[in-house]
Amino acid sequence: MDKEYLKQSLSDAGCCNEASDTILERFESGSMDEMVRLLKKERCRAMDEYHECGRKVDCMDFMLRKIENEMKQR
Repeated sequence: MDKEYLKQSLSDAGCCNEASDTILERFESGSMDEMVRLLKKERCRAMDEYHECGRKVDCMDFMLRKIENEMKQR
């Protein structure tokens, strides 16, 4: 993997500039274990965001079902 590919992949994955810069520094210095640790940390952050979005969608679905049921009862 080259630096430019890694940089683009981090951007595509939604990593902030600070995290991307740190991961790229670890890549360049050969600290692969630390780079992997940081990538896993970013993955956890992304999964937290994913789950939060899922909760929001669930809430919207609940509201829609409730409103649609109330409309049918009229």
